[in-house]
Amino acid sequence: MKKVLFLLILMHSVAAATPLEVDPYHWTGVERVIAIGDIHGDYANYLVALAAAGLVDKKGKWTGGATHLVQTGDIPDRGPDTLRIIEHMDKLAKQASRKGGRVHSLIGNHEAMNVYGDLRYVHAAEFAAFANKNSAKLLDRYFELVMQDLQTRDPEGYASLPESYREEWNKTHPPGWFEHRQAWDPAWNPEGELAQRTLNSKVAIQINNMIFLHGGLSSSYCQNSLQSLTDMVVEKLRNFDPANTGILEDENGPLWYRGLSGGLPAATPETVAAILENHQARHIVVGHTPTGGAIFTRYDGAVIQIDAGLSAAYGGHPAYLEVTSEGLFAGYPAGKLPLPQKDSERTAYLQQLIAMFPDNGALPQLLEPVNQPLAATGAGLNAADSAADEAGSLEPPARPAVQQPTCGISQ
Repeated sequence: MKKVLFLLILMHSVAAATPLEVDPYHWTGVERVIAIGDIHGDYANYLVALAAAGLVDKKGKWTGGATHLVQTGDIPDRGPDTLRIIEHMDKLAKQASRKGGRVHSLIGNHEAMNVYGDLRYVHAAEFAAFANKNSAKLLDRYFELVMQDLQTRDPEGYASLPESYREEWNKTHPPGWFEHRQAWDPAWNPEGELAQRTLNSKVAIQINNMIFLHGGLSSSYCQNSLQSLTDMVVEKLRNFDPANTGILEDENGPLWYRGLSGGLPAATPETVAAILENHQARHIVVGHTPTGGAIFTRYDGAVIQIDAGLSAAYGGHPAYLEVTSEGLFAGYPAGKLPLPQKDSERTAYLQQLIAMFPDNGALPQLLEPVNQPLAATGAGLNAADSAADEAGSLEPPARPAVQQPTCGISQ
């Protein structure tokens, strides 16, 4: 019944050519959608992508009219400008709303990591952006409290600390660290601005016939509603338990899954079809796995990868996905190309892209696996941001080439 109602609303909205918010997770009748992938602290290239898509002017103000902009997560880490990007995007959301447009900022695994305190990839300048004249005093006081707690809980451990311990501690607790935790971690500050921003964001949304999320949907979450994905992530972030992280660190979960993007185990076409059928959608748009410079398609266009590696940390390749009544396009500062809708069309598309960016040595690597069978598609995963890199290990665990074609649900 719900699917029938959704289809009727969809048909009415498209016929009327009027954007309609069916519920907080579904929009229909949106005439133009722009989507950008992982930003990772690169403000300059973020603006380049928005300007190339016609969404901002030279002053960075909204010019996109009724366009819906979707950012699929991973604004923070690896680059220096996280706070600046978030502040700009939130202002842009207000400007877009006044013109009939929308800005949808989704939760990526790096937003979640900042909330629950995995700070391995925080750029030094990200901490510095929070620093002020009181930062040194706050760190001194916090260090004193940490030492007092350690002395009470583990007197022997406290006594064995080397004289240089504070110097080592300072390397992972620079000025601004305390304020960063106050802003991001609800356990430190339930009213923290960035904590609340993340907790009020969504994991996945659907606009027209396209699902947008950070990592992807696996067979384990095939039947989950979009709302349930957000509810599970937010609940775990609000009540974080390092011994039971659940969906937050599940390699098959929506924040980390790479099986739609060339990672192993690859999703089967049957699973992809089941996911799309469950959501009455035609495409799944994902970030998380950088391509080396391309907006890229898999599964005959059913999956669209939009993490082109925008950040300088991944080569600095600004790019965007554009969706209009005229079709699907990959946008770059140098121009737009129609996206291939069949796997057999990807070679010609990549050849055009290589001609557009002849100095990008990563693009020819995408040509190698495009005609390989599904079991070999893991070869397309960018080693710079593989699952092993995110986990901090040198060798990825052994995984089967293809995931079983199931369509389950997680709770």
